[in-house]
Amino acid sequence: MKKTINLGLIGFGTIGTGVIRLLQKNGALISERVGAEIKIKRIADIDITTPRGVELPDGILTTKADDILNDPDIDIVIELMGGYEPARTFLLKAMENKKHVCTANKALLATHGDDIFRSANRNGVNIGFEPSVGGTIPVIKTIKESLIGNRIESIMAIVNGTSNFILSKMTDEGGSFATVLKEAQALGFAEANPTFDIEGVDAAHKLAILLSLSYGKKVRLEDLHREGISSIGEQDIVFARELGYRIKLLAIAINRGGYIEARLHPTMVPFDHILANVNSNFNAFHIIGDAADSVFLYGQGAGMMPTASAVISDVVDIARDIIKGVSVRVPPRVLDEEKITEINLLPFEEIVTNYYFRFSVADQPGVLSQISGILGKNNISIATVIQKGRKQDGAVPIVMTTYKARERDVQKALADIDKLDVAMGKTMLIRIEDDKLS
Repeated sequence: MKKTINLGLIGFGTIGTGVIRLLQKNGALISERVGAEIKIKRIADIDITTPRGVELPDGILTTKADDILNDPDIDIVIELMGGYEPARTFLLKAMENKKHVCTANKALLATHGDDIFRSANRNGVNIGFEPSVGGTIPVIKTIKESLIGNRIESIMAIVNGTSNFILSKMTDEGGSFATVLKEAQALGFAEANPTFDIEGVDAAHKLAILLSLSYGKKVRLEDLHREGISSIGEQDIVFARELGYRIKLLAIAINRGGYIEARLHPTMVPFDHILANVNSNFNAFHIIGDAADSVFLYGQGAGMMPTASAVISDVVDIARDIIKGVSVRVPPRVLDEEKITEINLLPFEEIVTNYYFRFSVADQPGVLSQISGILGKNNISIATVIQKGRKQDGAVPIVMTTYKARERDVQKALADIDKLDVAMGKTMLIRIEDDKLS
């Protein structure tokens, strides 16, 4: 008689509905591949009356999460409600009750991951979280399993579809940030309150998880340097194109030996790099391992069915372990939890990279020499200069790119430049990544 793996779903929103649809559509195929019936036994949500477009057996819906958490017949609890609480409490209780868990909750894992992963280890249960980073893209499985024999040298990733859609639209069709944001909201690519997406909060959550997995370390979200895309102007898009770059919001991790360099910010990427050509709302990960060399993953980073696909992938992995009578075969964060220590991050002011500056200055003689003098005093060498006399709000833009410079020196130089009498606005800075993308 075929074994039945019972699932309890907490959170019946967009992704939860997608999970039910996928199980109903491909349930027989999934069960055949697993060798057991995968069955939704209970669904909990505060709203059980709104139609979701799926047919469910009578009695499967409940407003009480405890109906799932305390049910001895439920093997795997899927948490898709989002937020910090009560999601954290529900996951911890499920694991204390010896239930395996799956979650797509990147914010929760980035903030309370230590408690959650330690609980899974302590209780001898599996935790699947593939959909928390990259949606349907199997980046977590790639790092935890496929690249397990590698030291991860670097990760450069586009991990937020909303920001990528906006920057792609601004680049390919023109328009201001505000105009394109409104279009993204109208199309459903951006939330009514888009702050988490456009200010990089969502992407920072994902970077924190990637760092923890790649280097087997604890990561505090507040230690990561984060910048969003709301300051990117039409001028910057045009100048980037003229210089041979596209602007992307990149999550960056680089192994510096004793330190890990980690940052999230708008970045100029060369036209000929594959990341520059990841457009619309797609996500992508460029990972370099010391043995595997360059690995590229690309796909839908969000959405009902792509994310549901990743959830079911976790469910199937856990179901196979249940059938074999094993658990925690693959540690949640690569290493045994007892061996995980604090990550040693390179201070952000110590990073060295190339830079793009756009200065807004008065149209008068001697401005360029004043700027270049301050840059020179701070060990910053100029690579290119663009000065076309195109006035914007009474100011003339001067654009420069630099050779390698240290962030501390750059910030000191820009602070001095912005104090000049000829300065008519804060200098725009965008970092450029060239050699690290190979």
